[in-house]
Amino acid sequence: MSTTPARPRASLLLLAYLAFVSLGLPDGLLGVAWPSIRGDFGVPTEAVGLVLTAGTVGYLTSSVLAGFTLARVGVGALLAGSTLLASLALTGYSLSPALGVLVACALLLGLGSGAVDSGLNAYAAGAFGPRHMNWLHAFFGLGVAIGPLIMTGALSAGLAWRWGYGIVAVAQLVLATAFALTVRAWQRAAPARTGAGTATARTEAGAAVGTAPADAGAERSPAVRVPIRATLLLPAVWSGTLAFVLYVAIEVSAGLWAFLLLTEGRGVSAAVAGGCVSAYWGSLFVGRVVQGVVAERLGAGLVLRVSLVGMAVGAALIAVPGPAALAVLGLVVVGFAAAPVFPLLTLTTAERVGAAHADRAIGLQIGAAGIGAALVPAGLGVLIANTSVQVLGSALVVLALALIVLHEWGARRPTARPAAELVAPPVPAQPGGEDQTSGPVRPVVDGR
Repeated sequence: MSTTPARPRASLLLLAYLAFVSLGLPDGLLGVAWPSIRGDFGVPTEAVGLVLTAGTVGYLTSSVLAGFTLARVGVGALLAGSTLLASLALTGYSLSPALGVLVACALLLGLGSGAVDSGLNAYAAGAFGPRHMNWLHAFFGLGVAIGPLIMTGALSAGLAWRWGYGIVAVAQLVLATAFALTVRAWQRAAPARTGAGTATARTEAGAAVGTAPADAGAERSPAVRVPIRATLLLPAVWSGTLAFVLYVAIEVSAGLWAFLLLTEGRGVSAAVAGGCVSAYWGSLFVGRVVQGVVAERLGAGLVLRVSLVGMAVGAALIAVPGPAALAVLGLVVVGFAAAPVFPLLTLTTAERVGAAHADRAIGLQIGAAGIGAALVPAGLGVLIANTSVQVLGSALVVLALALIVLHEWGARRPTARPAAELVAPPVPAQPGGEDQTSGPVRPVVDGR
């Protein structure tokens, strides 16, 4: 059985880490930059909802389509093109003369980011175990933590907020070039899924990244044709999708409005508040590094439950009136507790919906995450503008409790049946396709 050479595997893993860093960078900029953007354009606080909504439309569109077209386009080409689009959009941010142009650029940024996010998550869910899956998302947290530092540094140096976006645009362009140079390597290393499970499920014990297990031949199954309707009718697909909405709503709302809470609500200086926002995103990074190992040893179910409770506790600390230090502690607790939730929910998608549905389900989940990242924080912006920024903590508590309830409900539902039981008859592998003696055969996804 042939495997991907060690050196390409290492290089692709490094690129995946860097891609998650770059994916997080723009998300960390807006919360710190928005007060300056609002002043330059003469718009109210709640106008951030226009930027978030436009980004969500692009993000949702591209992430859902990526789940359906990944097999046709190839992950390498998808990542290269989407990262280039994100770089162009961020360049547009730095040159925007008015809010309308900024909103249009947010739409383009959403299109690029959604495809990168969905494509990488689908790839990683089939190629990496819990440790690397958490670490990949940890580097997203690192990117979001660096974002506020870049913007705070630019503002503290007397530069306009546009410089922060310009710096990140250059970083995205460099990464797009790297993806373009490795398109063929991504194709050779693409993970295979089988009706018995994903490559992820088979490498949880610590097998080498990207390498099929020794007993892969025992898991061969005929390719099956899975209609889109079969995926959309699975309750597990939609309960998982809603869970992503709630989780990302908490993560993004805390990061987006923390700067305003600390400066206007708790009397913290802008420079210190920017550092505290970075500490929040940094706790997400540290949590994923640490809990990537913990999840492998204790299991995803236990880690998820403890993490969800921790998010609720952190939100309660933010909601309690008191000194700024208490709110900062709550932010750090929320970030550390939230760390493994997104990667573990993604990693276990195939277990809930079946391997043949996994790419589509992940695309829907990532798209729904975009909704949670925009509509809920935007709604909170309206609520804050009409009440007080102090309402942020209470809103986070409500969202965290709702996520706990949804997760427990989903955990008690029966596991989804294998795809082979949902559709019939199986379609034999075509002549000239993958050697039946060399490894598992991937399901044929019906794009109708």
